Parts: sequence; C-alpha cells; structure tokens
Amino acid sequence: MKDANLVAQTADGLTGEQIRDAVLGALEGRNLRRVLVIPPDFTRFHSNAGLITRIVYEALGEKGVEVDVMPALGTHVPVSETQWEAMFGGIPRARMIVHDWRSDVVKLGEIPADVVSETTDGLWSAPLAVELNRRLVEGGYDLIVSPGQVVPHEVIGMANHAKNLFVGVGGSEMINCSHMIGAVCGMEKAMGRDHSPVRRLFDWAMEHFVYGKIPVLFALTVTTAPGGKIRTHGLFIGEGRDCLTRAIALAQEKNVDYVEKPLRKCVVYLDPSEFTSTWVGNKAIYRTRMAMADGGELVVLAPGVDRFGEDPAQQTLIRKYGYKGRLHTLQLFKMPENEDLRRNMGVAAHLIHGSSDGRFSVTYAVERIAKSEIEAVGFKAADFAEQAAKYDLPHLKPGFNEVNGEEVYFIPNPALGLWIAKEAMEK
Repeated sequence: MKDANLVAQTADGLTGEQIRDAVLGALEGRNLRRVLVIPPDFTRFHSNAGLITRIVYEALGEKGVEVDVMPALGTHVPVSETQWEAMFGGIPRARMIVHDWRSDVVKLGEIPADVVSETTDGLWSAPLAVELNRRLVEGGYDLIVSPGQVVPHEVIGMANHAKNLFVGVGGSEMINCSHMIGAVCGMEKAMGRDHSPVRRLFDWAMEHFVYGKIPVLFALTVTTAPGGKIRTHGLFIGEGRDCLTRAIALAQEKNVDYVEKPLRKCVVYLDPSEFTSTWVGNKAIYRTRMAMADGGELVVLAPGVDRFGEDPAQQTLIRKYGYKGRLHTLQLFKMPENEDLRRNMGVAAHLIHGSSDGRFSVTYAVERIAKSEIEAVGFKAADFAEQAAKYDLPHLKPGFNEVNGEEVYFIPNPALGLWIAKEAMEK
C-alpha cells in the first residue's frame, strides 16, 4: 500500500476521530485472521500508541480477528497492571505477550562486517546479527501493526520504525551491539538526526530481511504533551521507509528545542509513573547534554527512581562500573578481566550515555535510593523533597525561570524532546 500521512493543522493536534479514521483506512480491505500489535511500553506513554492499539484491537475484534499485543519492551521490565490499564485500558491484559529479549528470538541473518565497518567509518567492524521475536516470523500473523512515537533518541537519532522491531522486540546481540555502535560513534552524531550510523544499519536490515517478507504496518506519531495533555501533530502510516522520513521531518520541528545559550542550571523532572530507574531516567542527561554549559549543573528530580538497572544483571554491572564517562568506560571495556562488561555491551553503552563526560555535574534528587549509592555510581546526590522545595517545583514553567535570583531552565519530561544550544549546532 502507499504510505498514508495525516498531519495536524491545529494547535491541539489531531482529534481521536481523525486518528481512528486514518488507522481504520489503513486496515480497510485486508483479509485478516490473526494480527499482532507491537506498541511501545509505558516509557512511551505520551506517544498516543495506546490509543492506536485500542483502535486496532476493537475494530478488528468486532470482525472476529484474533489480536495479540506484545509491547516493545527491549530490555525494560514488563508492563504492570496499572500501566496497562492507563495505556491500553479496554484490552484484556491476557492478550499481552511479554517479549524475552534474551531467549525468545530467532536470527534472520546478519549485516556483514564490511557493511558495518563502512557505515561506522571503521569504528566497528564485526558482523551484526539481525534478530526478532520468533512470533513475528513463526506466529502465523497476517499483519503486524507497529505503532509508536518518532522522537529524538541517543542511539539511533530518531526513535521508532525499525527500532521498534530490532530493539523493541529484538534479541540480545542486536540490542547490545547497536547500542555500543551508537555510543562509540558518538551521541552528537546521532541525536535528532535521520541518517545516523545505527539508523543506516537498521535500514539495511529492513531492506534485506523485512520488506516483502514480514507483513509490518507502521503507524508513527509525532507528539508533544504540554501540561501532560497529549497532542498528536502527525500520524504517518505505511509499510515502507517513507512514513519514517516524513515523521522525522515533523519531529525535528516539534521535538527539538534550541536554546539561545548553554544552560548553567537545568532542572529536569521525572514523573514517577514513567521513570523508576536510572536506566530510563538518564534521558534527563543525554537529552540535555547538547544544551548544557561546560561547568553547569543538571538537577534530576526523580521521586520514583528506586533502582539503577531494569533487571538484576544490569543493576549489578551499573553498581560495579558506574557512570564514569565515555573514555573511562571504553578503557574498562577493553580490559581482559572485565569479561562481564563485554558480554553486556548494552550496559556499557548505557554507562556512556548516562555520563556527562565531566563537562557538567549531575545531581540526582531521589527518595528511594540511599545517597551513598547514588554517589557510588558517579552522580551527586540530594534529597528530592529539599530540591523540589528549593526550586519551587509546583510553580516552575517549561523553559527559563528565575528562582531566588538564579536562572533555571526547567524540563518537565525529558522523554518528549531534545534540547540543543544554538552554538553547539554551529560548531
């Protein structure tokens, strides 16, 4: 089918009815018996993918189509009952399939070493396995619907499309290696951009292993959430690459904020319903690093963060090695005695992404982790209640504020954008 593109023309974005009509139009005329929907998990609550998933489930269910839902967890923890109800309410949770990124996958093939080397300018030269959850290949589905948000991302440049497959429901080698490739190539070469090294590798894998072989329909949103209210500025539906290209162009307009000068003090709030680990919460660091001034301070208000990793293995490695900078982590990665880190390249990449490389300080203000533990992994630590009171959290508005004579830049949700100082783009 041809890609369908629906872009909002009003400040409030597309209506639910417009979204419904576009999704149903893309499904019209298809002979379907079994369908798998792969939405993002709760960390992408503001994607409006929950609404799209409900539309697909209800419309096809009324026609007797069997519809399963497998959230694109990647390495995240499964969607809880409370999160499921908030995002997918109306769909029985029994329809949820939990993706197991370590064992429940099949290998489709691999991206050759020479392709990887050419794409990364020689920084990575090993072949890259292309893996997907076995149900996409062996599950007997007539259609796989992949809804999700196109938004700046530290590894691939702009999230979604192939990332929802190869990372969201991919296997350990693809997840680990792609994240390490992104870290080695450098976040500044990726974030907010279309043709990053990892995106080009994913495009290669789509051309060789997915298009024409696995029936995937993408439904890509571009959203913002002022005051917590989701506004869907664009919906791009299609089976090829064009829907992603168009969504990226709009996301670069809606989800990249250029600040006039580097930020000396930035305060970021992590909603406790969405951010419970530094694994996810470190979006506060890498989404702001291109806006932060050298010697500045980033204060992360994180009342819900109660752990570092999303699983025990990640937790152990983060505690052991810490967020100590790109060069330090790469040095550790090469040491023969650190085999545990090399076996978990996704963690090594995460440690790089979660560091400021010493350019600015990061203060995590928490309630549920001891300050000594926060400091042990490389951050400064503070009490959430004290910091929330100091910066007058209820009265902060997005952007620049003056608090007790100090200029403070406030970001209420780092997952929804990318912040860049104009002078950083001019270098």
